[in-house]
Order: sequence, then C-alpha cells, then structure tokens
Amino acid sequence: MTDSEFPTPDVEVEGIAAETLKENIDAGEEVFLLDNRTAEDVEEWAIDGENVESLNVPYFDFLAGEPDEEVFEQLPDDQQIVTLCAKGKSSEYVAGELVERGYDAAYLEDGMQGWARVFEYKEIDADTDATVAQYQRPSSGCMSYLVVSGDEAAVIDPLRAFTDTYQQDARALGADLKYAIDTHVHADHVSGVRALADEGVEGVLPAAAIDRGVTYDDAVTSAEDGDTFAVGDVEIETVFTPGHTSGMTSYLVDDAVLLTGDGLFAESVARPDLEGGDEGAPDAARQLYESLQERILTLDDDVVVGGAHFSDAADTREDGTYTETIGNLTEKMDALTMDEDEFVELVLSDMPPRPANYEEVIATNLGQEEQTDEEAFELELGPNNCAASSDAMTSD
Repeated sequence: MTDSEFPTPDVEVEGIAAETLKENIDAGEEVFLLDNRTAEDVEEWAIDGENVESLNVPYFDFLAGEPDEEVFEQLPDDQQIVTLCAKGKSSEYVAGELVERGYDAAYLEDGMQGWARVFEYKEIDADTDATVAQYQRPSSGCMSYLVVSGDEAAVIDPLRAFTDTYQQDARALGADLKYAIDTHVHADHVSGVRALADEGVEGVLPAAAIDRGVTYDDAVTSAEDGDTFAVGDVEIETVFTPGHTSGMTSYLVDDAVLLTGDGLFAESVARPDLEGGDEGAPDAARQLYESLQERILTLDDDVVVGGAHFSDAADTREDGTYTETIGNLTEKMDALTMDEDEFVELVLSDMPPRPANYEEVIATNLGQEEQTDEEAFELELGPNNCAASSDAMTSD
C-alpha cells in the first residue's frame, strides 16, 4: 500500500517526533504505545522500556471496522496514547480514530523508520584529554565512537546512515575527520567507512577483516596488530582480538578507552557464530576466550571498555554511556573468570536469533553487493543480536 492509498483521519491528529518520544522514555514518563504493525513484526522489533506499556492491535483491525470493545477497555483514558507503525501513515489514521472516541492520542512521526533515525551523542568519562564520544542508536542497539584531539578526529565503527552526523559533530568540536575505522566486518548494520572514504576520509580496516574477501581493499588502509593512528595529540593502537569474527580488532585510545567492537560489551561477551556458523562456533569461542584473557583483561583495570552494541539488559554509567571499566567487568561478569571449557560452554548455550538480513549485510560490507542509501537503511532495521546472550552476563 502506497502512502497515497492510506485513508486519512477525519480529525486533526498530533504527531510526536521519535526524538521526543525517546526523551520522554529517558525522563521516566509513563508511555503507552498502541503498536499497529503485525504481531510478527512487533515480536521481532519493538520499542520498550521499564516505563513503557504496549498493546498490539494491527492497523487492519481498525480499517476493517472497529476492533472488539475489549481493545478499548485496555486503553488508558488518563494519559496520551502513541500509535505507531512502520512509516507513520497507518498509525496516523488509527490515532484519528482514537481521538474521535475521546482519547488523547498522537502518532509516532515516520513510525519505526523514524525511531531508527534516533542517534544520540554521549561523551565518555575517561582518563584522557581527548574527547571520546559514544553514539547510541536505540532502535538497534548499535554504537559507534568519535575521538577528537586538537583539530583532528576519528570515527570508529561508523554507520552509513549517519556519516553526515559524524562530520558535523567533529566540525562542531573544531576538528575534521581524519580516519574512519571499522573493528570488523559487521553483520548487523551497513558500515559507513566506504562512504566516508569516498569523501576524502582515510578508511581503515583490520588486515584480517580484509582477508575475508573485501573487494575495495585498495581504497582503505590495512591495520595490523600493533599499528597506531595519530589523532591530534593521542594515538589509537590496533589490538587484534579475534573470536566474534576472524578479523575482530579492538582499538585502544590514549591507553584509556578500549573500543572492542563486538568482542566485549558492558553486559556480555560476543557471539561466535556469525562468520563460521554453528560448525565454526566452538573454535571461534576458544579464540574469543584467548583474546579476552591475553589481550583485553591484561590492560589496566581503569581502562574503559566500549563495545559496538548494547542490549535491553545493559545499564548506563553515570555519564550516560554503555561502558564499563575492565576492573568492574572482571568483578561483575563471571564469564571473564571462567576456565576455557566453562566459557565455551556458556557462550554456546543460549545464543539469540541471528541479526536480520545478516548474510546480505555482511556481503554489502565486504563490497560483494551494492545497496542504495535507502536499501541499506531498510536492510539493517531491527535488533542487532550480536552478543552471546540476550540477558546480561553481569551481576549487580
């Protein structure tokens, strides 16, 4: 159904921007969502939170005639109801139906596609004179990082959908982007390294990631273990940490912040099956164990770890970032103090579903398939599922 084919409400309906909805959720306001997508779509990907209550009533239930009265009995009459759908058109109609019945209702502008464009900037509290900021995409849990020192900047794990944002934010801090660096070949989002390289930024990929079959290796710099990249007055050191993938690489910023990609998160460790499948997962899990024990956990306890994703089970630090120090992670995450066999058994025991369209996303990031900006954006919609568990592995 095209946008012009959706019926329009008979009354004026208020829209709410996705950024405003996110601010309301973060502020602890009680939010009631009436999700008008199919049950299958809602199960795969939805907006949630401790103060969010949702009810799923598909749009076609309203289009075919009013839903059963018991649906309306579940709707609050003392707070705003926010309707939502994929792109905002059908939920606008539903919101109009509710307004006509006397409810306080608004629709989420641009629907879940609008939600997927929410991208938040948070500066990390760490022992460095550089500005290290974490970008958070709540729709998918994807994160990337901006490092600024003097008049130079680097972005690590950039998302193609937000390449303009990184450049604008760097300029706002008085810097120009010098590097666009990936930690590995991502399976959950389309990388922005190639797009930024096309605009004159030096693209950087781990050598082992290039070895997976990257077709545009002549357009990027290959990073070997121990290589350093100068950004203003600080250095970003390449730390090879395979396990999640054969090319998984972390980057140590000014000996203070370790950007681990999908190797280690603030609440979990990586899943090991997205490159080699179920057959290759046990060996990859053992490789991950070695990387954690020999490359990451040997760093100082006060080094701050920032991963490329966060899950619903993650909590932020006081600075609002999904980060944690190595010392605290070692204390709170039993997986980091297990022996190798226990660790492998744990990470293989209950992995969540693989990310949506992950094979096509990988092919795109290798350069084996081409996508328009719109196709790339559609391809990566949904949750990331790159951790070994959908539940936190940490304890309070």
